[in-house]
Amino acid sequence: MKQLLTVLICMLTTFLLAQNPLATDLNNLYRVTNAKTRSISPENFTGEKGKAGMAKIGEGSASDAARDLGQGWKVSPFVHIKANTTFTLAEIDGPGAIQHIWMTPTGHWRYSILRFYWDDEKEPSVEVPVADFFAAEGGKFYPVTSLAVCVNPGSAFNSYWVMPFRKKCRITMENIGDADMTLYYQIDYTLAEVPADAGYFHAQFRRQHPLPYKEVYTLIDGIKGKGQYVGTYMLWQANSRGWWGEGEIKFFMDGDQEFPTIAGTGTEDYFCGSYNFTQRNQNGDRAYIDFSSPYTGFAVVRPDDQMLDFAQTRFSMYRWHITDPVRFDQDLKVTIQALGWRSGGRYLPLQDDISSVAFWYQTEPHQPFPTLPDKDYLELR
Repeated sequence: MKQLLTVLICMLTTFLLAQNPLATDLNNLYRVTNAKTRSISPENFTGEKGKAGMAKIGEGSASDAARDLGQGWKVSPFVHIKANTTFTLAEIDGPGAIQHIWMTPTGHWRYSILRFYWDDEKEPSVEVPVADFFAAEGGKFYPVTSLAVCVNPGSAFNSYWVMPFRKKCRITMENIGDADMTLYYQIDYTLAEVPADAGYFHAQFRRQHPLPYKEVYTLIDGIKGKGQYVGTYMLWQANSRGWWGEGEIKFFMDGDQEFPTIAGTGTEDYFCGSYNFTQRNQNGDRAYIDFSSPYTGFAVVRPDDQMLDFAQTRFSMYRWHITDPVRFDQDLKVTIQALGWRSGGRYLPLQDDISSVAFWYQTEPHQPFPTLPDKDYLELR
C-alpha cells in the first residue's frame, strides 16, 4: 500500500509539473514546450533574439582588449556603475519568469542594492544588498551550495529562485557607495504563460544594530495577502561572550496576536543544526562546524576567529523552505529571539547586531517596505 501511494504521489507531481510551462524538474525536463528562453547581459541588454554580442569597438566596456579582433569578440562583457547612481540591469515584457541570475560585483557588497519590480509597480518587491540576497554577506568569499542559491569561487553569486511576472519585470542595481563599481552579470529567463495561481517573488532586508535589550528581532511584518514564506538568511554578530542562539523563531499568521501558530525551539534548531553548531575537536574542545547543504547552511564569517564564544564573531545562516513552505491566507509576521545564558542557568536577552533577508511569494499588491537604512547603518565593520 505504501509503495502504491508513493507511486501515485510521484505520478501526480510529474503531472502537475508538466502542466506548468515555467516548471523545470528532472521529471519533466524531457518535455518540449512553447516557452522561449532568453538572456540579458552586457552583451545583450534587451535579451532580444539574435541580438547578442553585437557591440562594436568603441561602444563596449572591453573595446580596448578586443581592438585587434573586432565585433563579436567579447567587446562588452561588463558594466561600470558610477557612485551614487542606479543602473537598470533588465527590463522585460512578459509573461514569463526569471530562472537564474549570475553576477560578480566589485566594491563594498552592502553598498550595492538589488531591486525587482513586477508589472509596473512603483514600490519594489525585492530590495536587498547584493550579497545578503545571495546569502553571502561578510565581506569575504565562502562557498554556498544550496538549491536556491550558490556562491562559487572567486565571488560568483547565483540565484535559482523562480520569479514569475505577467506584464513586466524590471531589475535595478543602485550603487550607494562613493566609488564606482564594476559588474559582470547575466539574467536568464523564459517567456511563457504564467499559471493563474502563481505568486510574485519578494525579498526584504532588515537590520538592528544593536538589538534593544529584551526586544525580539523582527524578520518580517505587515505582509498582507495570500502566499507562502520560502526562506530566511541571517547574518548574526554576537556582541557578548557565550552562546547566542537560544532564542525561538515564531510565525504569526492569519490573525495571530499574542501567540503564534508556529514556535521553534532554538536558533540553531530552526537552521537545522543542533547544540551550538559545534563538535569536539581532537583536543576535546568544542568548535564551530561550517556546513552548506541544499536547504540549510551555517558559516563562521571570520574563519581566523573560530574560538568558541569569541565576542563580535559573525555567523551566516540560511534556511530555505522549499519542501516545507509556510503558507498563509491573510497576513504574516516572523520574529526571532536573541537569547544567551547568564548565571544561575537563566536566559540572557542579547543586544546583538542582526541582519536578515526574508523571502516569500504572495499575491499583489504588497505592503510598502520599511525605508532601507543608509550606507553608514548598512556598513559592516
